[in-house]
Amino acid sequence: MTTPLESKSTDTLRGLESFVKAVESGSIAAGARLLGISAAAASQNIARLEQSLGVRLLTRTTRRLALTDAGASYFERVQGALQELELARAAVADLQDEPRGLLRIAASAAFGRHVLAPLIPGFMARHPRIRCELLTTDGSVDHIQEGVDLSIHIQQQLQDGLVARRIATAQTRFCAAPSYLQRAGRPSEPEELRDHDCLLFRIPYDGRFLRWGFAREGVHFEPQVRVSMSSNDIDALAQCAAAGGGITRLASFVADPYLARGELLELFSSSTPTHGRATSAPLDYYLCVRDRYELTPKVRLFMDYLQQHLPAELKPRSGAS
Repeated sequence: MTTPLESKSTDTLRGLESFVKAVESGSIAAGARLLGISAAAASQNIARLEQSLGVRLLTRTTRRLALTDAGASYFERVQGALQELELARAAVADLQDEPRGLLRIAASAAFGRHVLAPLIPGFMARHPRIRCELLTTDGSVDHIQEGVDLSIHIQQQLQDGLVARRIATAQTRFCAAPSYLQRAGRPSEPEELRDHDCLLFRIPYDGRFLRWGFAREGVHFEPQVRVSMSSNDIDALAQCAAAGGGITRLASFVADPYLARGELLELFSSSTPTHGRATSAPLDYYLCVRDRYELTPKVRLFMDYLQQHLPAELKPRSGAS
């Protein structure tokens, strides 16, 4: 039988969870979705919490949610405590049982399609009580609003405020179709790219081109290029290049099938480095969480699984940061 004290403690914890998630996500409804409860239930939980404290924590309007002065002070103190409680609860559950529930992963589109998608079935087979959802996007990812447990992006797409750990390194290939090279000639050095049709990736959330980097005798440089086409989709650029549209840069896991079929040819090959020749800079991929509190047992299991099962050619280079 539940005692009045136990009931009050449960109500307080539910109120804390509903309050913190509402503030983090920007609305009571969004916070309720993260908790898997209705907006009405979350609102009632917060109202009971306010009643027990004797203060109003939130100012609710039809358009926005705002913290009162008391609410701001209270949130600052209880947010970390609630996260620690969630970690402790997850750790105890991990000792008693296999982690379970939804693991929501966001990844840059090409890495998600070509690398993660083939690996996820093996992870789920090993951990059958974990369900996975994979979001493939090169746009910005709001971990709180979208309920994302972890995201994986290249270094150039990292967002401020996230805790990032390098998880993979992909070699890059500069490629063009035989038909294009027959028509336009084959560049022998990166500086010649200024005279060629170049197909560049545009980062969706800030509009920047992903610049083409090289190293020659230890010096990094970015040659001038002539942009004839851009896209926010790496696979679209690969197909355009295979159709004779120009020269593009692809991660090895995208380029290698095209190269094996002869649909694309590699330029500036670094397979046999020569003194004075330029080599293309690799792409580093980072696994990101919102903060250390998000390193839950499910996330740690997935990190460990990736480190064990990523193809050898994608394993991070030793000594890289």
